[in-house]
Amino acid sequence: MSEQPAAQPRPLPLVFAEPRGRKKPPRHLADLTEAERKDLLVEMGLPGFRAKQLGMHYFGRLVHDPAEMTDLPAAQRADLVGALLPDLMDPIRQQSADKGKTVKTLWKLFDGSLVESVLMRYTDRATICISSQAGCGMACPFCATGQGGLQRNMSTAEIVHQVVVGARAMANGDVAGGPGRLSNVVFMGMGEPLANYKATVGAVRRLTEPAPSGLGLSARHVTVSTVGLVPRIRQLAGEGIPVTLALSLHAPDDELRNDLVPINTRFSVAETVDAAYEYFAKTGRRVSIEYALMRDINDQGWRADLLADVLSADGRGTGWVHINPIPLNEVPGSQFTRSREADMDEGVRRLEAKGIATTMRDTRGSEIDAACGQLAASE
Repeated sequence: MSEQPAAQPRPLPLVFAEPRGRKKPPRHLADLTEAERKDLLVEMGLPGFRAKQLGMHYFGRLVHDPAEMTDLPAAQRADLVGALLPDLMDPIRQQSADKGKTVKTLWKLFDGSLVESVLMRYTDRATICISSQAGCGMACPFCATGQGGLQRNMSTAEIVHQVVVGARAMANGDVAGGPGRLSNVVFMGMGEPLANYKATVGAVRRLTEPAPSGLGLSARHVTVSTVGLVPRIRQLAGEGIPVTLALSLHAPDDELRNDLVPINTRFSVAETVDAAYEYFAKTGRRVSIEYALMRDINDQGWRADLLADVLSADGRGTGWVHINPIPLNEVPGSQFTRSREADMDEGVRRLEAKGIATTMRDTRGSEIDAACGQLAASE
């Protein structure tokens, strides 16, 4: 059995903190608890009970146009909206694919930063893939976002607003297929969610709390992805929110993963898998393992066998994980290319033979650079 040479990516530094001196986004009700919203209005000399009405408009009715808030007194409406519903971000371009059922939105944030979100409608669900940072500091060489570096963290409200707008688009029938309901959220857009931990957890709470506090989605329909920030995985396990954890592993051995996922130089495959298993043990939520398949890099049959062995080591068994192999979504100019169909099929066969649930990921929106790893947010 011969080892294939590891990839030689263009090295970028790992960046965990956003650049200093960035201005903060406007304060928005999605950044605050119900009690904090009420207190803010009272401090401004406005009736505190109006906070609940604003929350119902934004999260319950999915509106933020003051003209539609007819239960608010006209004399106070502008002040109330200005206090808790400022404009956060502007959609500057939309592209669609899959006969209108995949819609990518390019957003410009208040400071000119650009991010993208992707709304995908399926027969049995509608999922929005959202960003948590403008850019990404994790430097994965096969990912367009990672090669762009980190511009800044997004606020809780900026993260949440992508979902609220997506839910409104579904409710209004703006996505092909007629009116419907947004059911799933995946933190798999731009950024490393756990590197923006406070805002990410705040967003998850807003998304899962019922109106007027939040959007009322099921925590089981929210997936938080990470390349493997081990301390944060453990912290997330203690938050009491049973979201699905998705671990972007991409290689089962440290030698290759050090190149493909540079965070592995801080936390080894064994440490990362241990933390993911602890998440399962504490929450009862099966962990998703994301594995982008790259031709002659990480798609050898023996690596599929090793992946199964690593996941089931130390008596863990196989019932705690579900593997999502992902045909690599190629980025122009990159040395990384998609695996051959035969190699992908063989990998799935080997994983299933070892008793691990495996589902090849359906790639959506690659023709508009909306698929996993392709978000670059350029005008």
